[in-house]
Amino acid sequence: MTQHHQSWLDTPVGRLVIDANAQAIVAVTFTEPHSAATESALTRQAKAQLQEYFAGHRQTFDLPLAPAGTPFRQEAWRALCAIPYGQTRSYGEQAEEMGKPTAVRAVGAANGANPIAIVIPCHRVIGKNGSLTGYAGGLDRKAWLLALERGEVRA
Repeated sequence: MTQHHQSWLDTPVGRLVIDANAQAIVAVTFTEPHSAATESALTRQAKAQLQEYFAGHRQTFDLPLAPAGTPFRQEAWRALCAIPYGQTRSYGEQAEEMGKPTAVRAVGAANGANPIAIVIPCHRVIGKNGSLTGYAGGLDRKAWLLALERGEVRA
């Protein structure tokens, strides 16, 4: 049986639940804890890094990640991780960077299915015209996260 570990963290934009197996983080979601799983060294490490991010002291994460998804989604999530802190891309730019310029809608769907919020920074993808578009955590959270990365808010 696979071990399941979980930590939660209250943030300025709501509660985050960090899920991990023995080897990697598998999900970071805006939700309530959904199991009786216990913390592990890995979920505590993720929690600490997220606290540093929200305090404005961390711009990149150093965690083993194992999001479940199709090969295309995995590729889209790797492209998200390449977007530097404080910068944004449009869905079209992300598709271009992946070498799949006609896959804009598929990129949007992959980003929407990202199971590891913030660490895999899908909040950094915006509409072509600069507007905030879809975010599983809600547009208010997306706006706040982008403002944090621009240095406009502090937790």
